[in-house]
Amino acid sequence: MVKKIQKIDRVFLGIIASILIFGLLMFGSAALGVLAKNETKFYSILLNQFVYALLGGLLALGIGLFVHYTHFKKYSFHFYIITLLLTALVFVPGIGFAHGGASRWIHIFNFSLQPSEFLKIGTVLFFANWLATNKKRLGDVAFGLVPFCIIAGVPFILLLLQPDTGTGAIIFLSAFAMYIVAGAKWRDVGIVFIAGILGLIILATMRPYVMDRIKTFIDPSHDSTGSSYQLQQSLIAIGSGGTFGRGYGQSIQKFNFLPEPIGDSIFAVVGEELGIIGGSIILLLFTALAIRGMKLARMVKDSFGSYLIVGVTSIYLIQAFMNIASMLGIFPLTGVPLPFISHGGTALLTALFGVGIILNISKYRSNI
Repeated sequence: MVKKIQKIDRVFLGIIASILIFGLLMFGSAALGVLAKNETKFYSILLNQFVYALLGGLLALGIGLFVHYTHFKKYSFHFYIITLLLTALVFVPGIGFAHGGASRWIHIFNFSLQPSEFLKIGTVLFFANWLATNKKRLGDVAFGLVPFCIIAGVPFILLLLQPDTGTGAIIFLSAFAMYIVAGAKWRDVGIVFIAGILGLIILATMRPYVMDRIKTFIDPSHDSTGSSYQLQQSLIAIGSGGTFGRGYGQSIQKFNFLPEPIGDSIFAVVGEELGIIGGSIILLLFTALAIRGMKLARMVKDSFGSYLIVGVTSIYLIQAFMNIASMLGIFPLTGVPLPFISHGGTALLTALFGVGIILNISKYRSNI
């Protein structure tokens, strides 16, 4: 067992607390768009986000923080399999249910969950364990490339069937980042990269919605009432905010124009109300999170702990990039929420659980 030599990293905790407080304030403002349409739904959403999700998330953070992280290593395979099976329940009639054309949720004991959020953590936990156990043999295809393709590929395929391409991509890319950091051969990195490009081309030809998002990315005006509508309204919101924004709570787009203003479009609300300044604050906070997370990964001498920090931090960073960049039109629309900020009880709970794990591992860092 690794000897504890430090308190939790207060810098990382401060960054997360700043994102969370900023996010809750912006969520409260964005939710006013729901109040204008349905008062009952508005109070239900606030109760879910500020009570159930936040309190449940803080409890999950405590579990991640106080259960020694080596126990997560011991049961990482079990957690991976359980989260895969939990995600597969979305296809079971009576348990899984669809929304917006996708089967991504399950309903158990009067609670609705999005199990793919647990699958993110389950995958990086197990892959961190695999990398730590086999780091000296990663150059061997049988202990490097093949296990990576299986461990990251199974969740991706499962999510592709829902379909939830965005979350599948987040899991795959986070595992890919861990694979590279662990010392993957550039030959294997190149194989994965080329296979990914070919897979995207095949996916675009087989799934019309993927092709529509690519077309929207290339030409945002090609279908202004259909696939391009969200991007156009997002750009209008951000553009109208200018440098300093309309003011907190003063967004117009969140009422009748922006789809999912409390979900994946919340960055557009930030841009409209707080302008370039507010948007830059979010970018700086997530950049700081990434820098501090990767620094902690270098300071931890235990390979499992180091790779796990890389994996969890990558989830936050990749998801934030995909969300923000898609709202700015510099990346295809993915439909993924903004971590710690967008609506989603399961998302906030699992994100804070990941924070707890990183803070737990940070107690065993060196002084470099």
